[in-house]
Amino acid sequence: MRRLTKGKRLACNSKYAFVATEDFTDRYENIAIAGLNYTFFAITKMPPFYLNCHVYSTLLIRNDLDYRWRGRYNEDTDLCLQVLSGGWCTVLMNAFLIDKMATMQMKGGNTDVLYKGDGRLVMARSLERKWPGVVTTERRFDRPQHVVKNSWKGFDTELIRRKDIDWNNLKPNNYGMKLKQVTDSVKSEELQQWLKNQ
Repeated sequence: MRRLTKGKRLACNSKYAFVATEDFTDRYENIAIAGLNYTFFAITKMPPFYLNCHVYSTLLIRNDLDYRWRGRYNEDTDLCLQVLSGGWCTVLMNAFLIDKMATMQMKGGNTDVLYKGDGRLVMARSLERKWPGVVTTERRFDRPQHVVKNSWKGFDTELIRRKDIDWNNLKPNNYGMKLKQVTDSVKSEELQQWLKNQ
């Protein structure tokens, strides 16, 4: 698990990431799914979260809605499309990141069962059939890949703040996190300065 701050991906305890994500999600009335972005996608400074896009692998799901997992392929993408087309929001956290191996880099699981042979094409086409006009199949990364129209930008529902929260008096919360040196040396001058100023 990583904490993305000032463009740095710093190791952190997962409990902080999950609690912070839950607290953020609970402040709004209309978040159906929230989750953590992948560390390998965080290569530059990014906003704390992306609104209304895919949330993969690590999901916090509002279970009182009628949307459900369905099908064998791309269930996470399908679920996100269901809630977004229903007028709900999704939030992909960049403030905290999850470490995950890139797709098709390891034997077993989906690589041997779902992706084998023309499995990538079958998988992409199945989502395209569920979402005609929204999802297409293209060739990316030297393999068939589903593509959501306009990179999810068609979903523009805004977050609705809960009215029972005093938004003017919310205070920053570090959840007890402190920067700690865990290696013998720190190469980054910026991190050296952060450690010195604690």
